[in-house]
Amino acid sequence: MRNSLIKALTGLLFFPFAVVAQDVTSITNDVDSKNNIPINWQNSSSDFGPLPSGMEVYSFEGMYQNKPFRAFYVTADPRSGSLQMEHDTTQNRRLTPAGFYDKNDHPVLVVNTSFFSFKDNLNLNIIVNRGRLLAYNQHTLAGRGADSGLYYHPFVSALGISNKGEMDVAWTFTATNKRKPYATQLPPRLRIDSNNTINLKTARTVQTTLTCFVSNKSILHKWKMQTVVGGGPVLVQNSTITITNNEERKFAGKAIHDAHPRTAIGYTKEGKLIVLVIEGRNPGIAAGATLTETAELLVQLGCIEALNLDGGGSSCMLINGRETIRPSDKEGQRAVPAAMIWKVKSER
Repeated sequence: MRNSLIKALTGLLFFPFAVVAQDVTSITNDVDSKNNIPINWQNSSSDFGPLPSGMEVYSFEGMYQNKPFRAFYVTADPRSGSLQMEHDTTQNRRLTPAGFYDKNDHPVLVVNTSFFSFKDNLNLNIIVNRGRLLAYNQHTLAGRGADSGLYYHPFVSALGISNKGEMDVAWTFTATNKRKPYATQLPPRLRIDSNNTINLKTARTVQTTLTCFVSNKSILHKWKMQTVVGGGPVLVQNSTITITNNEERKFAGKAIHDAHPRTAIGYTKEGKLIVLVIEGRNPGIAAGATLTETAELLVQLGCIEALNLDGGGSSCMLINGRETIRPSDKEGQRAVPAAMIWKVKSER
């Protein structure tokens, strides 16, 4: 996990930094007290029981930010010993969350996670389960507009859980010839060049937005986490809204300001993991949320670090097989190639 120097430096991250492309800047801001309207979350655990000790479910349905809003979040402590938090993936196919629920012998929680390719059903973000790297990041994107003919090489943000239940959000790099992922605690500058691939050697030369503190030293270290889920962009760092979309290149233009269904994950200073799902595209009931609004909610819930996961029609969370938000696709639950699974540990 981050050392004392990194902890001190994270407080400096909340200012815009120029990166390689002219139109790329970090999006950072504190919660606006005028708009930061707290939600009156209701404990809905009894609606989804029985639940293991320490796991709780909260819900809200009403008006938020002057629009209809509906959301759920679930919280638990990975150190409690009552839950086994895992990831499951499929190969060359996709399953609905209900399909993952049946495949994994009815776990207490199933939620969608990483972004993926519809064309070949591949996960596009890092996934680690029980220390095994199951899916790799997409580190090369074709440039657009003035950058046509060039390639973007973003690092991908992820949340990891150690074998002791400690949690961390970092920016990650994966290589298919390496069995472990690499990570940095500082947002890497977006690399843009004419190469349609990037290897570990080149990735080690990428600088962070605070290069003066890491000069002549690789920003990457092996990330020895037992469980990892990638997504992006980062939404919260050091208990402050910090959206690193421009470094991660997840959404183009002003798309981060659009309201959609959302799935997000973060953790509190007390060591509680929080998974949030927000319903959207349901007129009159749930308008969805922007990335900034999602970040605001995570800060309200006490998250010190958090990131966005795949949203839109993919957003879906099942608790004991029961849907929380209503999926926005007209067909219902969207089939996805990966899911986060919480299993109740059997007593010995």
